[in-house]
Amino acid sequence: MPSRLSADVLVIGTGAAGLTLALSLPRNLNIYLVCKGELGWGSTAWAQGGVAAVLDKVDSVDDHVADTLKAGGGLCEPKAVRHTVERSASAIQWLIDQGVPFTHEDGSEVDYHLTREGGHRHRRIIHAADATGRAISETLIRNVQQRANIHVLEQHIAVDLITRNKVFGTSETPDRCLGAYVLDQRNDRVVTIGARSTVIATGGASKVYLFTSNPDGATGDGIAMAWRAGCRVVNMEFNQFHPTCLYHPKAKSFLISEAVRGEGGLLKLPNGERFMHRFDKRGELAPRDIVARAIDHEMKRLGADHLYLDISHKPADFIRSHFPNIYDRCLSFGYDMTLEPIPVVPAAHYTCGGIRTDLHARTDLAGLYAAGECAYTGLHGANRLASNSLLECIVFARMASADILDSDTGPSDPDELPLWDESRVSDSDEKVVISHNWDEIRRFMWDYVGIVRSDKRLERALRRVRLLKQEIQDYYANFRVSADLLELRNLVVVAELIIESALSRKESRGLHYTRTYPEPQEQTEITVLSPERPH
Repeated sequence: MPSRLSADVLVIGTGAAGLTLALSLPRNLNIYLVCKGELGWGSTAWAQGGVAAVLDKVDSVDDHVADTLKAGGGLCEPKAVRHTVERSASAIQWLIDQGVPFTHEDGSEVDYHLTREGGHRHRRIIHAADATGRAISETLIRNVQQRANIHVLEQHIAVDLITRNKVFGTSETPDRCLGAYVLDQRNDRVVTIGARSTVIATGGASKVYLFTSNPDGATGDGIAMAWRAGCRVVNMEFNQFHPTCLYHPKAKSFLISEAVRGEGGLLKLPNGERFMHRFDKRGELAPRDIVARAIDHEMKRLGADHLYLDISHKPADFIRSHFPNIYDRCLSFGYDMTLEPIPVVPAAHYTCGGIRTDLHARTDLAGLYAAGECAYTGLHGANRLASNSLLECIVFARMASADILDSDTGPSDPDELPLWDESRVSDSDEKVVISHNWDEIRRFMWDYVGIVRSDKRLERALRRVRLLKQEIQDYYANFRVSADLLELRNLVVVAELIIESALSRKESRGLHYTRTYPEPQEQTEITVLSPERPH
């Protein structure tokens, strides 16, 4: 592959947002899709529950908006919520047109089965059995592979965005994104990709925590790159912990879908006693932040490693038909969910904050868009309502594609962009530094910046993350880049942003709970961090 490439549109990330965006653009555009691993390895394929949308005649846009606002703890942006929900039905129709095999009602070839999840007043979750994300991912990947104008770069990881001011040494206002430097992991060579429009669709940052339901690639790459390029980030303190991940040393925190509780699953203590009614009148169907804190509270009160989720009171055929993948996965670890409760524990699951965008997915940097979990659109607020995430991916990816077509971006000439300079670096002989720092970040983030926080814990974490950030930057400046080093560099940036955001919020709200300020304030607003200059 040449050391320079030119694209009409460069999409960094190949989950639901990145794939949707590429497929929503016309076939006459030259599109490059950068995939850190192999197609289908991202978080989208792990999503089980489904996509929230107004599809039932007893449901309404107003009800979906109201449920989203309530879950968001007063920090959702109402205009963004309505903008998203009003487009939910068309987003689902687009997925159906793409060929996504959503589950139908028994005996029907027309009506789709809708389930209900925590925080929703109606059944509005359209799904493909209990592997909706995988069905969406596989369908969109298949369609992308049939498009000659979409070029997929697997085993490539973005290093940094290319901006006009940085590469040409100017200080024009506004600055502009011109593409990205991308590491080809197969030969350790950095490629310069010039692009008229660049889209970050890299997913979230839950790998910053020791325990997570996310795949290994969720290291906040896009958020960190946008921050270094001068973009604002918003609400990074709101990290959603999924209440129920399978507790098993070899399970890698396999997620047990919220739909299990939606269909009658009960949370229980080791002695078989239910407890959620003591924390919220909605019981097991309370929003995720409440359920996660309740489980964390009971585990700490009892000194327990885990609690239990029990749906064995339902007919075995019902369980196997509604949750075939979860059933098989649990059985592979020795748990038969038709006969017994399964052990569960909370784990970092979703990044509610991210790169500030508008309703067209535009960031602060001209020519740069962001869509999916890496972006802050205003939809989620202080907590994400279940199954709104895939909806957000589809809606805002389609908004970005429309804006790209409407924008006068001008030509991109990669020959004007400087190649990656490795003249002053060498091969590292101390790669243990990377693995050690990676482990330390994730451990202190779990211990000090987890489900329950305090100013003392956060200040301790901030001191440590700043020391590590300097160590990592020195390492980055002296040695050739590798995928592990790039992820670590991004991870430490995201960790610092989370900690700074958490320290600035002098209250408990939604996913952010601090013992220092256990009550919410009457007046509150989003947390916006602005870089003083491009990093």
